[in-house]
Amino acid sequence: MEKFTDKQIQDYLSQLDGWEYVDGAIETTFEFKDFKEAFSVMTRIAFECEAQGHHPDWSNVYKTVNIRLNTHDANGVTEKDFVLARSIEDIVESD
Repeated sequence: MEKFTDKQIQDYLSQLDGWEYVDGAIETTFEFKDFKEAFSVMTRIAFECEAQGHHPDWSNVYKTVNIRLNTHDANGVTEKDFVLARSIEDIVESD
């Protein structure tokens, strides 16, 4: 998979709400009602990540989930990251 240019990344980011390009990855933060809701959404995201064979760098503190995506094999951001980001958005919005 080919690494995106900065322009391609910015073009794709314009299609997502709340995601930014920071230090070679796209990232966002979600805040939920409480820990239980945050963990529930993380679990659903985890199953989707496994299905896509692409896994985020992420962290959770109480009701906040931070997600960072890049394609390690390509040493940057690729289409895989934006496909997963859109899937994550769909999961969060359906909650």
